[in-house]
Amino acid sequence: MKIFNTSDSNFSATFMEILNRGKMDIKNVTPIVQNLLDDVIFRGIDALKENIFKFDKWEPRGLDDIRIPLNDLAKAYNQLDDNAKSALHTAYDRIYSFHLKQKPKTWLDFEENGTVLGQKITPVDRAGLYIPGGKAVYPSSLLMNAIPAIVAGVKDIIVCTPTPSNEPNNILLATAYLCGIKEIYKVGGASAIGLMAYGIDGVKKVDVITGPGNIFVATAKKLVFGEVCIDMIAGPSEIGIIADENANPKYIAHDLLSQSEHDEMASSILITTSKELATEVSAHVSMILPSLSRKNIAKESISNRGAIIVAKDIDECIALSNQLAFEHLEILTHNSFELLSRIKHAGAIFLGENTPEPIGDYLAGPNHTLPTGGSAKFFSPLGTEVFMKKSSIISFSKQALDELGEECAILADLEGLDAHKKAILVRKKEI
Repeated sequence: MKIFNTSDSNFSATFMEILNRGKMDIKNVTPIVQNLLDDVIFRGIDALKENIFKFDKWEPRGLDDIRIPLNDLAKAYNQLDDNAKSALHTAYDRIYSFHLKQKPKTWLDFEENGTVLGQKITPVDRAGLYIPGGKAVYPSSLLMNAIPAIVAGVKDIIVCTPTPSNEPNNILLATAYLCGIKEIYKVGGASAIGLMAYGIDGVKKVDVITGPGNIFVATAKKLVFGEVCIDMIAGPSEIGIIADENANPKYIAHDLLSQSEHDEMASSILITTSKELATEVSAHVSMILPSLSRKNIAKESISNRGAIIVAKDIDECIALSNQLAFEHLEILTHNSFELLSRIKHAGAIFLGENTPEPIGDYLAGPNHTLPTGGSAKFFSPLGTEVFMKKSSIISFSKQALDELGEECAILADLEGLDAHKKAILVRKKEI
């Protein structure tokens, strides 16, 4: 791995490249994606059939071929061995428990003058989940997207996932059965986003779309925002690690590679106060890489988008990390919890050497659908609130209107909205 020092004369330019790690060429992809979305709108199932044939190399005859029968989900679940079932159920229970704790609640506040103010929380009617299926299959992503919707109380949940060569993954189908999914479609990319956002004959449109995907999926989600709600626009996966001289270099090397094997565009970055640790981690990465089943992907990611930064002290490590706003941030220092309050921007924070990032990917409980590419500065992890909406509750008594009506009328008058003012004053018998 390339090692950089913050004292290097050209470090500022190097750091700018790292800051831009999550940039996607959405501008140039947009016309292609817009055409795909428009095609779904105007030609419906015929557009889906053509795109499935083009991208996934099989030819469906109609919607019935694209929709996976519920019996197939049950069959896949029943064929799981006991260890796989146990692991999936453990993950399901822990993820459910965590998201139940974060579920927002309806509340009312009663003032002495008879005013009632509050907030009503209601789940959306229908949610669409996009689950990637290109370079790998991600049943964990299905758990992480479906469970918050289930906890929120969404009644209709549909899933879209690409299915190359019309060969659904049995683990994914079994996970869908565990989650109680009743609609799952073998379609991916921008076409899947169009199907969920606009609907076609036989498939109702959804209210919210969540889930990660490639640049075409991310662009499609951006384009349909407003027609539906979305969780975020996520890019390639990434990990950042803050470490001092006490950290285990072998642990760090494995954790960096755990993200690089996702995708050639994934980024893995270590920020440390120790030159010796930096050298050792780089050596361990080189030794471990050849043993990985996805070594070619990991090698390209580490070579082109991996970096080790040697900082002058822990304060500089934290400052750099906050600028980078990592999707996943591990803190491997002797006082990791003491640093927690100083971390401003990160999708998920992993504290201590016994908390490798993959524990969060699968069954710790918090969601693994996280903001990438620095967007943790303004986006949050996927949670139950994404599948819920708020309605304000307002009820004034006559006393309350008498007390506040005049000032409300003045504010309406300042904006030149005469009907607004009169709607207040007529109740006060002043007009």
